Parts: sequence; C-alpha cells; structure tokens
Amino acid sequence: MSGHLTTVAGVAVDTRHWIGGERVASAATFTDHSPIDGGVLGEIARGTATEAHAAVAAAKAAFPGWAATPRAERARLLHAVADGVERRLEDLAVVETADNGALLRSHRRGVMPRVAHNFRFFADWLLTLDHEDFDTRGHTNHVSWDPAGPCVLITPWNAPLMLATWKIAPALAAGNTVVLKPAEWTPMTASLLADIAAEAGLPAGVLNVVQGLGPEIGDALTSHPDVRRISFTGSVPTAKHIAASAAANLTPLSLELGGKSPLLVFADADLDLAVELAVEQYDNAGQVCLAATRLLVEESVAEEFTRRFVEKAGQLKQGDPRELPTDLGPNIHERQLEKIDGFVQRAIGAGARAVIGGERLAGQFYAPTLLTDVAQDSEVVQEEVFGPVLTLQTFRDEAEAVRLANDTRFGLAATLATGSRERADRVTGQLVAGTVWVNCFFVRDLQAPFGGSRHSGVGREGGTWSFDFYCDVKNTVTAPKGWQENG
Repeated sequence: MSGHLTTVAGVAVDTRHWIGGERVASAATFTDHSPIDGGVLGEIARGTATEAHAAVAAAKAAFPGWAATPRAERARLLHAVADGVERRLEDLAVVETADNGALLRSHRRGVMPRVAHNFRFFADWLLTLDHEDFDTRGHTNHVSWDPAGPCVLITPWNAPLMLATWKIAPALAAGNTVVLKPAEWTPMTASLLADIAAEAGLPAGVLNVVQGLGPEIGDALTSHPDVRRISFTGSVPTAKHIAASAAANLTPLSLELGGKSPLLVFADADLDLAVELAVEQYDNAGQVCLAATRLLVEESVAEEFTRRFVEKAGQLKQGDPRELPTDLGPNIHERQLEKIDGFVQRAIGAGARAVIGGERLAGQFYAPTLLTDVAQDSEVVQEEVFGPVLTLQTFRDEAEAVRLANDTRFGLAATLATGSRERADRVTGQLVAGTVWVNCFFVRDLQAPFGGSRHSGVGREGGTWSFDFYCDVKNTVTAPKGWQENG
C-alpha cells in the first residue's frame, strides 16, 4: 500500500472518492477487510457531508450537458464502458472476490460478464425506447422520457458491482448523472469502475463515487434538494431511514429490500430437481436477497425430500472462494456471522432441530444449516437471516401451501416445484411476490420487471420500467388545428 493506492490481489486500487472527474481524499479513513482471511485490503476515504455535497454539485453541473447528449452518443459511451469492463474482467473478478468473499469462478464466468451486459443492454434499450403515438378525439398524444437529474444510488455488499451497474447503466442511459455510494464493506470494484468509465470517455461529473459509513454520508446524499432520484438495495430498516430522509424533498425512490422467499415443493414435482433447487439456495453463502430460504414441502414426500437434500447438501465444499472446487465461501463480516448464529441458536433454543449445520466454523464461515420443527410465527421463519440457513415446513394441500408461502411481511420472490402446469398456474396466481420461478431459480432477463411487494420494496426496475423510474415521463398532446399556413 502506498499513498492513496492499495494493492488487492495484485491489482492497484485507488482508495479515494471519484468526484467531478478527479480523485478526492478525505480527512479520515476506514479499514476494509477481506472476509476470506480477515486481512486488511486498504484504508478507504471516509466521506462526510462535505464529499456528499461536492459529488451532488458535480453531478448537477454535468447534468445539462449529459442530458442533451444524443441518445446514440450516450449509448456509444456506455458500450465503451462495457468494453472497459471486459478488458479488465479478471482484475474486477479477483478484487471483488477478495473484497466480498464470493466465488472467483462465479465472478469470472457470470457476474463480471453480467456487469458488462448491464451497460450494453440499457444502451441498446435506450435506442429502441419509444411509444406509439395515439389519438384522442383527433388530438395526438406523444409519450417521451425526459432525463430527471442527479441520481443517488446506494448499493449492497453481496453482489457489489453487478447490483451497482444494474442501477448505474439505466440511470446514465436515461440521461441522468449519478452519485454512487457503495457498501462500506465492499468499496473496491466501484473505484475500479470509476477508472474504467473515465478511460471510456464518460464526461467528468456524470459518474461520481463516494465512500463512507452509513448515515455519516448517506443522510447528506438522500436529503439533498438537488437529487432527483434515489435507488437503494438493502435492509428494510435502512430503507425506512432513507425514505424519511427523502420525504422533505419528495424525492422518488426505488427500494429493493429484504426477502423471506418460499420454495414450494409439491408431491408431483421432479424430486431430484426440487432438491437441486433447494440446495442452490445456499449460493453465495446464503447472502442472496432472492433466496428461497423457507422450504415448504408436501407431507407425503417430505421424508424422502429431506433424505435427498441432506445427501446433496453434504457434497457442498466450503473453503477459499478463490479455489475452483469451492462451493461456499465465507460470510461477509464478523457482525453478520454473529447475526446468523443468533438466529439459529434462538431457534434451537425454542425447539427447532438442526438437521444439518447449526454452528459457526473456523474463520468467517457458517455451516450450511437446515432447521425443522419451526413454528410459522417464529423469528427464524419470519425474519431475513441472510446466511446459509434454511427452514423446512410441511403442508397438506395446495391451500395450506399458499397460506404458508404468503404468511410473512415480505414478497420479493417465490419458487415453485411441480409437475402440473395447471397447479403452477393456480398457485403462481395466488403468491405475493415480485418474481416467481417455476421449476427453475435465478433466471433473470434485464427486460423483465424486477422488484418486491410488501416490505420487500417499492417500485420496479428493468427494461422500460427502469426508464419510467429514472425519467420524467411526459405526454404531449397536440391539437390538429391552430397552425399557421406557412408554419
């Protein structure tokens, strides 16, 4: 480490903010640790209201020029950013693995290619964004999407760069400028993205990155009167705080929050497929908001399902996420581990049985856990754990399955395993969820709407829905008369 540069997995990363096309230091720093071994990755510039206000001012100053940039040129620049991501894919992959502990093979094969795709998709979607004019009593209605202004994007630590660019790409494509505040536990790849964007020719102030600890910088961003949109992915309590902060300016919000999603397994399902889907919920050490952490299994197949589940889960390999055979890496932070273990131990104390797991392991690892004998109103069934912890409950019939599935305050996603198309149609129509997967999991298309119901979020993003949020959608009504002859 030298000055404002730190070396992460052999890659140089600048630890300062990126504001108005320049690197900006802060008076104080905070330490970023790797969850793999607890090692120090760097001392990160610790922003306050000073840096927050400077970033918003830079975004505001850059907005008129960027908003006036023709669609084709904005799209070209976003493709140039995607090109830069692809050139530095290996750097991004190794740095992100060091910073958040997710599997290196996943970052190489799926996550970082998806980062580039985020930019390409919204660049291309921008060029096709249109609405057919329609007639009202001879008057023409024309719908347009006008850039809204500076956007504040606050992103989580479980998939830092992918989820950040899922917001950045449509916001920039729409003609807005951006202030990104990455999670303090995983700030590294956001800094690399700033370098990539600058190299791609993105004008100064169009993308700004500020780092800091929660409310120290977050409140100044979300309460700023010049901010026109706020998009946040994270916890329900933080979302409520952000909403209260934004309320004074009536700043529109997009909130993608927690989940307590069910996986419904019916007796007519392909049981091997159902078990595969269930074990897949341990992906990223259970740190996936969409994970179906509540296994709801029809009574007649519950015993056989559990036997096969235990066998398949027992084949998972926990260890260093940089090694190819590893299936589960570490959890992100000591505080998160304490939270996970607290849920599990309180559940066991209340009568739950750990069929597998139920304990912390060495380092920042938690054993993949399956809890049975849990009550529907218990904490572990009702609250998001965000770790490798699943519960298993049984149901007698379709009606009970739907009742149990919907009986939480969340509604982010649901997964259904059944061999009957008719049942799939009936059940999916009754589930409260923003996304429902039938006999599959985690298949996501960027043109589809994404978001949650109830306490799982507000609004939808994806495809045209993203532009609806990041733009001021305007309808212009033109009369057929009143024109001058030579006009």
